[in-house]
Amino acid sequence: MMPKPAIRIIEKISSVPKAEWDRLDGAARGGRIPYNPFVSHPYLSALEDSGSAVSRAGWQPRHIGLPGDDGQLAAVLPCYGKSHSQGEYVFDHAWADAFERAGGRYYPKFQCTVPFTPASGPRLLVADGRTDLKATLAQALREETDRLGLSSAHVTFLQEDDLAVLEADGYLHRTDQQFHFINKGYGSHDDFLAELSSSKRKNLRKERRSALENGLSIDWLTGSDLTEDIWDQFFAFYMDTGSRKWGRPYLTREFYSLIGERMAEDILLVMAKRDGRYVAGAINFIGEDAFYGRHWGCIEDHPFLHFEVCYHQAIDFALAHKLDRVEAGAQGEHKLARGYLPVTTHSAHYIAHPGLRNAVADYLEREREAITETGEYLSEHSPFRKGEEQP
Repeated sequence: MMPKPAIRIIEKISSVPKAEWDRLDGAARGGRIPYNPFVSHPYLSALEDSGSAVSRAGWQPRHIGLPGDDGQLAAVLPCYGKSHSQGEYVFDHAWADAFERAGGRYYPKFQCTVPFTPASGPRLLVADGRTDLKATLAQALREETDRLGLSSAHVTFLQEDDLAVLEADGYLHRTDQQFHFINKGYGSHDDFLAELSSSKRKNLRKERRSALENGLSIDWLTGSDLTEDIWDQFFAFYMDTGSRKWGRPYLTREFYSLIGERMAEDILLVMAKRDGRYVAGAINFIGEDAFYGRHWGCIEDHPFLHFEVCYHQAIDFALAHKLDRVEAGAQGEHKLARGYLPVTTHSAHYIAHPGLRNAVADYLEREREAITETGEYLSEHSPFRKGEEQP
């Protein structure tokens, strides 16, 4: 029998040299799978170094690493000990409430994801195509959960190849739904609009015109455009909207400075200007094959401006740069009318307590059926002309 690989617990991403992390598939451009900015060293380290994803915020970094024969990391599972369920976008509050009412202790738990980032991507990260190590990571997470006496481990916003590995190890499968724009090789936004029904096409053109009334204009800012003054302005938008939506925004001001220093070429701010000052904006991240919308904010309210800044401009950028899709974040059926179609997202869950596990498994079976039915219904009501093949 082969000896079990030693586990290395990484308590800070910045303790791993960037060049070593960049060997992980998906963590840097030009690798074996398309680059995903959210599992990159600059993004994950900025979350921790800025104080956004740290123990005092309820996110205790405890990444599971497997060293290779050369001593460098051969595989990593980004993982955090959580004392609450905030900032995850895959909701398990009802599970926690039921377990604690029955006398159990749900927190702390493991959350294996990218904090505050509801975007699917690789989670079982392996270097040099070592996909055989994914099963070892799945087993290591389960064993570490049991060793520490935690209630559960949750691996969220998975790609389907990672999901298959975790399901084979006994993790429970959960689905949810987002809305993505799929680029079918459109040459322009007008080419995309031409595939919509005439009424939907007319409505969206009117919506885009209306959004930029009242003297509004749009700027795309990236790279050296992302000055500290620009981040100050965007952070004011984020704080205003985040305070109203969540009560306490998750990201610190320093986070934006750090990503501006470390990955400015992978960021696009879509900023709306009126009377010489910016009044709204959205932050987006640029992957190798996808464009990721994250969050937006404003200090002035204007009809349809949110849709223009977050959805229409994202499509424009994706088409201009020949990206395969736009992932516009969590939830939001209003995206459907703007050409974003329902897409199933996946997570995997290890529940240590047999009784809770059985109850959750039963719930997830019914939830998956409901998600499938909802997706089918929404697809039937997409804005595309009926009878055409859908993306």
